[in-house]
Amino acid sequence: MRTATAAHHDRVDAVFSRADLANRDHYARFLQAQAGAYLPVEAALERAGAARLVPDWEARRRSHRLRADLAALGIAVPDDGADIAFDDDAAVLGGVYVLEGSRLGGAMLARGVPAAFPKSFLTPDQSASWRHLLDLLEHKVIGPAERSSAIESASRVFLLFESNGLRYLRAD
Repeated sequence: MRTATAAHHDRVDAVFSRADLANRDHYARFLQAQAGAYLPVEAALERAGAARLVPDWEARRRSHRLRADLAALGIAVPDDGADIAFDDDAAVLGGVYVLEGSRLGGAMLARGVPAAFPKSFLTPDQSASWRHLLDLLEHKVIGPAERSSAIESASRVFLLFESNGLRYLRAD
């Protein structure tokens, strides 16, 4: 997965690295960009049965934290209406892979966010295990068709993050 989606990941990193997370306006736009992708993806994963596939799915969900951080900043939750769906179990796991990767990245980014800013989305409890997810992928995404579905799904999620990043994190 990592190799197959590396170019997408690199583009998302490049777009989101534009935000100066110590600047309130940049941080607010960063969270809006995250919300524009994260919220519809998490909701679609929920509808597609992520809880059936990922035993600790409920602990991995972070939409409530993202909404709370936006509210604490007095920023409206974007209503972009992104339409995304996950057609099979492998696609669901591909989507979860991207959201969980963002959790890892968020923990690193949180270090650059001032203590006065709300950052529960970036620093959720780390009870959800990245290694556990990789094990799930290894055991449930076995055949070429499943791998293709997971990669395609992850790629679509990365593209959604990238497009939201470009929308909200425009150069000043």
